[in-house]
Amino acid sequence: MENPASMEGGNEDLRRPEGPTTTVDTDYVIGQDNIYPKVFGLKFDLHGSVFTISSLVILAFVLLTLALHDQVEPLLNGIRDWLTGNLTWFFILAGNIFVVVALALIVTPLGKIRIGGPDAKPDYSYAGWFAMLFAAGMGIGLVFYGVSEPMSHFSSSLAGTTVGESGLRTDWAPLGGAQGDQAAALSLGMAATIYHWGLHPWAAYALVALSLAIFAYNKGLPLTMRSVFYPILGERVWGWPGHVIDILAVFSTLFGLATSLGFGAKQAATGLNYLFDIPNNDASLVILIAGITAVALCSVMAGLDKGVQRLSMINMALAFLLLFFIIAVGPTLAIATGFFDNIVSYLEYIPALSMPFGREDANYSQGWTAVYWAWWISWSPFVGMFIARVSRGRTVREFLISVLLVPTLVSILWMTAFGGTAIEQLVSTGFTGVQDAALELKLFEMLNQLPLAAITSSVGIVLVIVFFVTSSDSGSLVIDSITAGGKMNAPKPQRIFWCIIEGAIAIALLLGGGLGGLQAATVSTGLPFTLVLLIACYAIIKGLMSEPTEGRLVRRTRT
Repeated sequence: MENPASMEGGNEDLRRPEGPTTTVDTDYVIGQDNIYPKVFGLKFDLHGSVFTISSLVILAFVLLTLALHDQVEPLLNGIRDWLTGNLTWFFILAGNIFVVVALALIVTPLGKIRIGGPDAKPDYSYAGWFAMLFAAGMGIGLVFYGVSEPMSHFSSSLAGTTVGESGLRTDWAPLGGAQGDQAAALSLGMAATIYHWGLHPWAAYALVALSLAIFAYNKGLPLTMRSVFYPILGERVWGWPGHVIDILAVFSTLFGLATSLGFGAKQAATGLNYLFDIPNNDASLVILIAGITAVALCSVMAGLDKGVQRLSMINMALAFLLLFFIIAVGPTLAIATGFFDNIVSYLEYIPALSMPFGREDANYSQGWTAVYWAWWISWSPFVGMFIARVSRGRTVREFLISVLLVPTLVSILWMTAFGGTAIEQLVSTGFTGVQDAALELKLFEMLNQLPLAAITSSVGIVLVIVFFVTSSDSGSLVIDSITAGGKMNAPKPQRIFWCIIEGAIAIALLLGGGLGGLQAATVSTGLPFTLVLLIACYAIIKGLMSEPTEGRLVRRTRT
């Protein structure tokens, strides 16, 4: 089975539409604005404007962050606090719009349109396709937050609300909490967790992926973010307006990946300290990130089929093996019943949790939801591009149902198994180790109460590392495609360059601002790209409406 990120093979991978479609009539040729420098005997194929600006700004950011450590940390935290304190409503409202647009496309006649043309056939079986969807948008985050977030929301809900001298709430409980009521706190806590891992993030992924797929496979445009905006900008999309869109996509993807690497490295370092007493300090984090990046580089050099594909399959097997182990040896009945109860709780609480205005639970909505939404949106160009790559031949309705519902259900099962087990340990046995542990240590404290703790904890560390290796390789490929003007067979050294940059940004942010710095970078890059995605909602609807439907004459026009 091909790896979900596998786009290698050149521009011929973007096959012409099969059957009647409304392709875009443009004189633009992929790579026409590229430059071809040769450095140390290595040949490059780069979009002059997008690559130059992206790489110089990012390199300057890394150097300044490392050089001005003491000044950067408060600056980054200040940016995060201002954005989440003032624009949380914007992130939440945008997330709601993405869900509404995605659900609306499912039920309208536009859902019948097929990606790649009416005669296109799916490239992958359902089993292979669903496996790729899982690998695409989930990974380090599930391992890092699978135990900690359900426990955090359960504990804060159970503790109830507190008000400070200013008259504002100081607690972290979602909504109004559920003080003293364990059953209600469990229901609210799991709903608050699933809200962050359910329909809303996957709607953002789905819309980016669908937009890229339709404009590439039905309209015949390059597989880059700028192509989505052709209905709005027309031929100007090949000029500076398009350059800005692609540069924002590069920034968003890089900082999203760096954030994930930072969180993953922090958890892996904590796990190694927990299991083997290896020092957990900045030096260990830098060495770990450098090591993970080196493995990713080996994967890049080995190629997608021999490198990332094998790692992806191993990672998938380990992830589900660990999940099924937790279900089997943990509170199996509570997990089984909790899965369905949590779906009901999610549907019950989602209207209140997704309300953008009049919120009193500032710590939850600003400190959790706003950061999450920025994080998901920053990942959307990267995830969306390779979801688009593997979804040719699916109808819009089939695509959206699968991309929205299947990963949401997997996320609910994962959170129910991992978080539910930790909560059950607290409620039934009085074990407070998970509740009291640091964020990145909660997974290992939960596993320590189950059989084979050393083995399962080691598997958790391996999962974090390999998830990032596959994400780094795939992300490098996506960024390389964007900075190569939409080419999908650009020279391999370019992908190696971006792989190294991802690790460098993660190191710079961790040293410059810790986890808070990572969150700040995510929120900062997620904000402008949220605006890009909101405009893309209009573009994809307009693009789909221009597609020929049954009984309508086929015509070749400008979209």
